[in-house]
Amino acid sequence: MNKKYTNRLINEASPYLKQHAHNPVDWYPWGEEAISRAQRENKPIFLSIGYSSCHWCHVME
Repeated sequence: MNKKYTNRLINEASPYLKQHAHNPVDWYPWGEEAISRAQRENKPIFLSIGYSSCHWCHVME
């Protein structure tokens, strides 16, 4: 399948991060590259904290 967007999360080991590797957001994993870019461009860091769970866990929310 050809995806329109691919960001840096495609190279991560975490299944949760990989779920978002084709979002139309230029996500960076937490690390020096993300921090350096934010500092260089004088931009805030938008931090997304989430979790991965089974279908039924989401249904019960």
